Amino acid sequence: MKVENTQVQMRKGILEFCILEIISRGEVYASDMLEELTAAKMIVVEGTLYPLLTRLKNAALLEYNWVESTSGPPRKYYRLTNTGRDFLEQLRNTWLELVDSTEHIIRNKKAQ
Repeated sequence: MKVENTQVQMRKGILEFCILEIISRGEVYASDMLEELTAAKMIVVEGTLYPLLTRLKNAALLEYNWVESTSGPPRKYYRLTNTGRDFLEQLRNTWLELVDSTEHIIRNKKAQ
């Protein structure tokens, strides 16, 4: 078994949460999300982001609007819906519980 496979699965498991967190700051363009996710080593393939954004939109967690650009075609900017904000709050709580639980297990291992 390769550790890289598990690492990829761990990142995939929290990618939607990270995307929603980024969008929660305000309207954001997909390439800006991609840049932040790439810098954080959360995503490595651009093709991963767009299907997730479509799925989140179809689930009514986010919406977008088109903004004219002076340097090219219009840009799609994403923002959370009220449903998306509620969903994100639940994910934050779950994340904090998971971090706490994981740290508890790690601490207990070191204590033995």
